[in-house]
Amino acid sequence: MFFVGEYRVTFSGQGRIIIPKKIREALGKGKTFTLTKGFDNCLSGYRNKDWEKAAQELISQSSLEVRKSETKRFLFSSAAIVEIDNQGRFVTPKNLLDYAGLNNKAVIIGVGDHFEVWESIRWDEYIKKVKP
Repeated sequence: MFFVGEYRVTFSGQGRIIIPKKIREALGKGKTFTLTKGFDNCLSGYRNKDWEKAAQELISQSSLEVRKSETKRFLFSSAAIVEIDNQGRFVTPKNLLDYAGLNNKAVIIGVGDHFEVWESIRWDEYIKKVKP
């Protein structure tokens, strides 16, 4: 199942976000997923099996190439296994909240093989910028 859609969400506590039903369905039956820094100052969420597959691809690349080493540092240093509670919520680690500039509102978007969490004003500005 693919991650699709755009969902406006509010925080239900310090860093606690309710995952929209369609995103939870795409995550599958597991109670955890991997959350890491995304590009464009958003967060990226992956099914654990998809994260492991992507991580293996990254690890297999040469660390002698500067750009590949930088990408590995950027993604692995911030990655966290996040648990979904019985009400479909997760708590975002503080370092990731700070990186994405998240306060009390966010936009969760499906991006096919993963989902992203954006600060809502930043997302609106991004959409205006890329709109054809």
